[in-house]
Amino acid sequence: MMELLLCLLLLGSVVLEEAVGGDVCVSGHDSGPVFEEQPSSLIYPEGLTEGKVTLSCQARASPAASYRWLLNGTEVPLGLDRYTLVAGTLVISGPEPLRDTGSYQCLAINRCGTIISRAANLKFGYLHDFPPDSRSPQTAYEGVGTFLACQPPPHYPALSYRWLINEFPNFIRKDDGRWFVSQVTGNLYVAKAEPNDTGNYFCFTTINMDISTKSTFSKANQLTVLPDASPRKSTPSIKVLSQITLRWRKADGLMPSKAGFSVEGPTLTLPDLSFDDEGIYECEAYNSEGSDTYQGRINVQAQPEWLQVMSDSEVEISSELHWSCVAAGKPRPSIRWLRNGQPISTQDRVEVNGAHLKISNLALEDSGMYQCVAENKHGTVYSTAELRVQVQAPDFRLNPVRRLIPAARGGQVMIECRPRAAPKPSLFWSRGTELLTNSSRVTVTPDGILWIHNISRADEGKYTCFAENYLGKANSTGHLSVRDATKITLAPSNADINQGENVTLQCHASHDPTMDLTFTWALNGVLLDLENSAGPYHRKENIGDLLTVNAQLSQAGMYTCTAQTVVDSASASAKLVVRGPPGPPGGLLVKNVAETSVELRWSRGYDNHSPIGKYIIMGRSSLSSEWKKMRTDPVNIEGNAESSRVMGLMPWMDYEFQVIASNILGSGEPSMPSHIIRTQQAAPTVAPSGLGGGGGDHHELIMTWTPMAREYQNGDGFGYILAFRKKDTSWTEVRIPHVESSRYVYYNESLTPYSPFEVKIKAYNRRGEGPFSQIAVVHSAEEEPTVGPLNINATALSAFEIQVSWEPVQQLSASGILRGYEIRYWRQHEREAAADRVRTAGLEPTARVSGLRPSTRYHVAVLAYNSAGTGPPSPRTTVTTRKPPPNRPPGNVSWKAHGSWVTVRWDHVTAMHNESAVLGYKVLYKHEDQAALKFLDKAKSSVTLPLPKDNGYVVLEIRSWGEGGDGPAHEIIVSRDSGEQSANISDFLSDRGILE
Repeated sequence: MMELLLCLLLLGSVVLEEAVGGDVCVSGHDSGPVFEEQPSSLIYPEGLTEGKVTLSCQARASPAASYRWLLNGTEVPLGLDRYTLVAGTLVISGPEPLRDTGSYQCLAINRCGTIISRAANLKFGYLHDFPPDSRSPQTAYEGVGTFLACQPPPHYPALSYRWLINEFPNFIRKDDGRWFVSQVTGNLYVAKAEPNDTGNYFCFTTINMDISTKSTFSKANQLTVLPDASPRKSTPSIKVLSQITLRWRKADGLMPSKAGFSVEGPTLTLPDLSFDDEGIYECEAYNSEGSDTYQGRINVQAQPEWLQVMSDSEVEISSELHWSCVAAGKPRPSIRWLRNGQPISTQDRVEVNGAHLKISNLALEDSGMYQCVAENKHGTVYSTAELRVQVQAPDFRLNPVRRLIPAARGGQVMIECRPRAAPKPSLFWSRGTELLTNSSRVTVTPDGILWIHNISRADEGKYTCFAENYLGKANSTGHLSVRDATKITLAPSNADINQGENVTLQCHASHDPTMDLTFTWALNGVLLDLENSAGPYHRKENIGDLLTVNAQLSQAGMYTCTAQTVVDSASASAKLVVRGPPGPPGGLLVKNVAETSVELRWSRGYDNHSPIGKYIIMGRSSLSSEWKKMRTDPVNIEGNAESSRVMGLMPWMDYEFQVIASNILGSGEPSMPSHIIRTQQAAPTVAPSGLGGGGGDHHELIMTWTPMAREYQNGDGFGYILAFRKKDTSWTEVRIPHVESSRYVYYNESLTPYSPFEVKIKAYNRRGEGPFSQIAVVHSAEEEPTVGPLNINATALSAFEIQVSWEPVQQLSASGILRGYEIRYWRQHEREAAADRVRTAGLEPTARVSGLRPSTRYHVAVLAYNSAGTGPPSPRTTVTTRKPPPNRPPGNVSWKAHGSWVTVRWDHVTAMHNESAVLGYKVLYKHEDQAALKFLDKAKSSVTLPLPKDNGYVVLEIRSWGEGGDGPAHEIIVSRDSGEQSANISDFLSDRGILE
């Protein structure tokens, strides 16, 4: 027998040596390689021959791994030519496109097996210059779309594109919605060309490689935008001025919410794209003239991603191995298997079935490193695991039978026998010298577990497990000790409480005094957390009583108390009933949907031990997230009802509903919301509001209104019918087919200025028309005033201000309403076109103009204006502003406080020859929120003023004044305790420690 065993071990060792290259992988000590860093694909600049390419590879292994590299499946000659290996990393010196382009893979090898890395592609990038030839000029008409072709030069990989206007770095901004640069062709597209778009455009291309970036730009593309050449329609004609609006929708489903505000713009943005975003998307452009749509499909694909992978396994010899790898991806990934870097296919004991690998009757040579590879056209992922086929004689050293096995009298005990062995050993038990077999109280399971039932003191003693396979034998012994059984002495009783009350469930037990006793509680079989002091459950010290605080409906059920020692346990249960508000109704259905009502049906929810008294119905529309109580028929819904009709809904509106039951203990949780329904369509019932208008260009009648809100539209196919007429003539009606419209312009060259029109408006939809609004009177565009003011007079008030007066325009005509006057003023040597302008807001024939320059001669003209513009100017007049006031405040200021008065003195201010004469002084007196101004003759150089009674202080401002205006002020602060001083505000603040 020993000779046969020795022969098997030697044979297995030889096979294993051949499988892993000469050494044996030691279980518990060695480990196969696992990649920590794998090579990544690289784009290297073509022509950069002095550089190096580095492809990283690093694996964790014991013993340390050695490395080899493959190029397109052929081994790379490391150490020769231009290839260097640094640790596991491959370095290529002077890379060349013809020799080095290809797919690289790293192999990591030790005596436990071989693994192969993902493929890393080395490619060479390039970007040639644009051709030197000039490009043909292009023209476009104002308001029309056009595009400029980039025609990029030869390149690899893909380029990124931008466009320059006229000169570098004046790039077209991405946030300008009229421009779009295709990142596929590089072409520049412009919507609604404008005259200022005329210019020279350059296509700017950039290629991004792993170690460098290169850019180049094209010759100029000259674009000229010409004015709109389409002739005006013959009289009478209608002109509609309506801006184009864009919106996106998903034609085959709901638009993803993550699209955000981009659904209202020219570019739809979907961040974090997922498979749910697949579908057909439609862009609609519309205005009051009509609409147009364009559709495109988004197909979402993805590289493989593991859903299930294999894991390292130690399996006994002659058994069976099952491994599975499951990967997601689009297109669906294909799966292949590798062992020690070599492909595996179905043969002999190996069965490969897509994502599943099965090896039967495992042998030592099956040990090694296995890889599962999932790949599609977007990428490849690898999963790695080590298989160790075990062969071992029985050994209890790591998992012996327990030395001391306590058990309760009258109970049962399980004693495990789990030696390490391969193949699986035969197991049997003995008590002392007696071999144990299955009986009414003793059971030995096939996997070696010993069960003893209805234990008594006579069962105490030593128990030994014996294990044997063809490689050897072993045994392990434990001692069974019998203890007193645990018993419940005071069991919990059933309880019935209201929600929010406290309840105590009692539980006491007896047990073997040599062991510790613990109590646990479970609710409906789920163990309760009794350690959380903030929770609802609390257990009393040293006994098993359970206190439940502020009991809720969810805490009703069967409570089980368990008293437990290390050898046995005893349990007792009691039922807790918690009465409370009803549970949510179920099965909510919406039936018989009409224009303004629906029928709801539901099933009764749990009454929580208190009869249901009534129901209320809550609802919300798509316009609000807030739930509101709905009007129902009947108004009061009895507790035995299971249906009701909801009234007062809006037609063509999305709704969802909830039902809430209540009883004498309160209102319960609402039901699950119903599915969203849309009420039937109906003709509009209200007219648009805010009807008005006026203004515009000659021969125009502009009518405006407030667009109808969604809740008043009542149906699709929505629009407006606008009717207008001159008094006592027939109505002209216009249909405007878009809900967003708020303005309509009627153009007719026969329209006289400021003609009154009667206007009314109503809404329509697919189901019919609504009522007309009340009639509003809107005037056609006004005509500019035809005469100008007369007798213009301008007077200088100071160095910086003049007053202008005129004789008002007596224009009593039907061409418009005079809104006010515009004053134009400009310096003597300036052109009138550069004049500054001030408008009055009423018809007063006088106004002041400030902010002027001192000692300057101005021309002044006055014009009348209305909403159409300004009329002809008046005859101009001239005025010269006064000399400026002295630019110095009074000097040598001092004061003296005596009692409740203060006397302030200063030196006179003397005007220079280019300054206006001083006519006097102004003293501004400020205390708290009060102020007083005192005028003094120019001969005065002092003033006496009262001081506040509350020991506070006053602020005084002293300045000169004259024909040129006020000079700068000298500001001082005076208080009762200041005595006699000569200072300013800074001195005062410093004295009081306020200013450092």
